Amino acid sequence: MPLTDKEIKALQPREKQFKASDGAGLYLLVRPNGSKLWQMKYKFDGREKTLSFGKYPSVSLKDAREARDDAKKKLRDNIDPNAEKRQEKKQAASDAQTFANVAAEMVAANEKKWSEGHYTRVTKILENELCPEIGSTHIASVTASDLLTAIRKIEAREAFETAKKARQVAGQVFNYGIAINACQFNIAGSLAAVMQKQKVSHMAALTTPAELAPLLVAIDGYSGTPNVRNALKLSPMLFQRPIEIRSMEWPELDFETARWSIPGHKMKMENDHIVPLPRQAIEILREQQQLTGAGQYVFPNPRSSKRPMSENGVRTALRTMGFTNDQITPHGFRATARTILDEVLGYRPDWIEHQLAHTVKDSLGRAYNRTSFLPQRAEMLQHWADYLDDLKAMVLEGKEITADFKGRKQKSPPQTS
Repeated sequence: MPLTDKEIKALQPREKQFKASDGAGLYLLVRPNGSKLWQMKYKFDGREKTLSFGKYPSVSLKDAREARDDAKKKLRDNIDPNAEKRQEKKQAASDAQTFANVAAEMVAANEKKWSEGHYTRVTKILENELCPEIGSTHIASVTASDLLTAIRKIEAREAFETAKKARQVAGQVFNYGIAINACQFNIAGSLAAVMQKQKVSHMAALTTPAELAPLLVAIDGYSGTPNVRNALKLSPMLFQRPIEIRSMEWPELDFETARWSIPGHKMKMENDHIVPLPRQAIEILREQQQLTGAGQYVFPNPRSSKRPMSENGVRTALRTMGFTNDQITPHGFRATARTILDEVLGYRPDWIEHQLAHTVKDSLGRAYNRTSFLPQRAEMLQHWADYLDDLKAMVLEGKEITADFKGRKQKSPPQTS
């Protein structure tokens, strides 16, 4: 006898699952946990198979009967309804694998691994540059020409660095697509040779002792927030990238060993990096610890302690003190240190480059690891911090600073060969 809704609702679970038949192969499978699943038995190519239609009451008695009748019609046409169902699911999954959807999945899979700054850069490029152009296209159908068209629009604005990053982000999406079997090729790699090159424009920097000294005095006298002032003080002293300074976290600092260990996921080259901390840096950080030591970030965002200081914090402070963008940028402190440490203080270029976290290789082509020349680099940074103090003292005493001013004599002169 066919089932009724009243009979179905009255069915109670038993110790073992059982079937309540509705006729013509359709039945309701009642499980011990109380769930009720519509199924149908049928034969195809001489084999007995089971087709599921969903749970009751989400799938009503009427819907289940219509699904059964539709399945029987397919069988009369020699179509296996289970095989067709699998194909439809596969097609639906394939249709969902657009570039935008795969990109969103890739971002979600990496969000916890990436720094906030990297996450923001990737999502902005996807949302503003790539997805409006190729987002709705199935990732396997995106051609090199499609991607190049999107990148050419960025280059037309002369945003060459953004164009370069857009190609890199697209490459990440295609690599993820390959991993989940959504596409077979990373077409972004083929575009490297046709990318337009930006005319080299070095970050503004003060590269002589006489130019640097007044800025150091101005930083000490900065009247803004202690958060920004201390980040300002550390910027020329440690000469790391601005994003690395502002996203510094307390667990990365070890005052006992006088080291700041930056994890690879925060670094441009994605390698772990060690920054020796001179005495002056530790004093600044100890002061900062009284202000923000209970949180995650050394220099937190004033609006949310869960985010680091804005990238405009130090830049705005420099402008407030009267230094223009043509004179110095936060990134320019790196060029300042590189130039003076090499040309004035005579340090080995490979020590300096290693401390800048640039790729440095030995005579056999092997990259130095993060601890290479660490004692020498620690001595170099302490001398550098002392040298900055000497420059400030010369300004405050009204003395002239010459281009080759070397400050106090080192206890252990640097090796230059």
